[in-house]
Amino acid sequence: MTDIARLNKLFFDRTGMQPGKIESIVGDALHGADDGELFLEYRQSESFSFDDGKLKAASFDTSQGFGLRAISGEATGYGHASELSEDAIRRASSTVKAVRAGASGQMETAPIATNQQLYVDDNPLQGTPFEKKIELLQNIDAYARAKDPRVRQVMASLTGNWQAVEIIRPGGELVGDIRPLVRLSVSVVIEDDEHMESGSYGSGGRFGYDLLLTPETWQSHVDEALRQAVTMLDAEPAPAGEMQVVLGPGWPGILLHEAIGHGLEGDFNRKKTSVFAGLMGERVAAPGVTVLDDGVIADRRGSLSIDDEGTPTQSTTLIEDGILVALMQDRMNARLMGTRSTGNGRRQSFAHQPMPRMRNTIMSAGQDDPEDILRSVKNGLYAVNFGGGQVDITNGKFVFSASEAYKIENGNIGAPVKGATLIGSGFEVLKKVKAVGHDMKLDPGIGTCGKNGQGVPVGVGQPTLLIDGLTVGGTEALT
Repeated sequence: MTDIARLNKLFFDRTGMQPGKIESIVGDALHGADDGELFLEYRQSESFSFDDGKLKAASFDTSQGFGLRAISGEATGYGHASELSEDAIRRASSTVKAVRAGASGQMETAPIATNQQLYVDDNPLQGTPFEKKIELLQNIDAYARAKDPRVRQVMASLTGNWQAVEIIRPGGELVGDIRPLVRLSVSVVIEDDEHMESGSYGSGGRFGYDLLLTPETWQSHVDEALRQAVTMLDAEPAPAGEMQVVLGPGWPGILLHEAIGHGLEGDFNRKKTSVFAGLMGERVAAPGVTVLDDGVIADRRGSLSIDDEGTPTQSTTLIEDGILVALMQDRMNARLMGTRSTGNGRRQSFAHQPMPRMRNTIMSAGQDDPEDILRSVKNGLYAVNFGGGQVDITNGKFVFSASEAYKIENGNIGAPVKGATLIGSGFEVLKKVKAVGHDMKLDPGIGTCGKNGQGVPVGVGQPTLLIDGLTVGGTEALT
């Protein structure tokens, strides 16, 4: 956990607010409520984009504000503003008091304190000169064009964030966190005989820019983007029909995140809008399938030392050997469901209320050899990378596009294919897992999850998986 003295300098010494007065306002606002908090935030962010050999955009932004929340039963009062002052917080207090009118609650116990700190609190925006960031993007462009004369377009972007938060509860209980976040993305377009294809790769996490600035890192990003684009030049139309599908390790875990993860968030289950509602303790997946949401992996994009309610994060096993054993919870939904928060209360910013959200959602490694998994498939599809997708959490049905996929023919990886979509139900797919590889891999640190209009950084991971029967949408009939 970040040093509170450092945060107090940012939120109180800098603004002129008095901690004692703010604590008094919070105590008055939440008197008689079941739960609530004052969330203070200060954020710096920057982004650079490079396209066609030129710096196309560069931005820097500083934002700050607070969100004051009072909860009574299932009702929530929320006031927020971009002004950090006692007067503004007092005005918000008058608003949130209305939620507990006529009610008398007992304030929920504050989260247990922690010394957990999963990442450095240095500001990446201040540690690297502007010129060095631009030089990185120029080098990426030059390297890609020198690597392959067929390159027609190179797009590169670099983003950085530094977020400081402090959470205050009645009685002067407070915790805080300082969160760095960086990301580098590369996309290339190549042309061969008037045929154009693209490829992309990126990485990031909760650390400074130094790792991304090393030639080993950014050159590997360009190499991978080029490999994808070149591969797709020779791609055939994707087969269509129901077939065995092998999902590669790492980023394909985004299917797990979308098709299964959202359905295991507490609010959807409390409201019984999830296909998994009411199935606690029952088999929801094949034996050998273990899924967890891990918020404590050091330096990962989806990790947090504390969540946005002040609860220390943890690794929560959701499905154990095929049995549903837990859900992801924030404080409000946990209280209403008679359980405890799992440290999954997250919000996009001070202007948003927290809700149960994923962090790093992972399927654990199994015992099977990935090569043996592929050899076991006579005719099928090997999906290595995914693009966009859509999911309906009420029934678990999903549609995902595979940005990189290959035919499997007689146990061998065959020709690359394009236009493949995976269609199915997360609830059913889990039961069709026939083999789980021992090669669990995390994504490179690029994920952002959207829910109810809020976006937060997340991570995914999984080993190689064999799914025995999944509908593939394509343009070529399966032979």
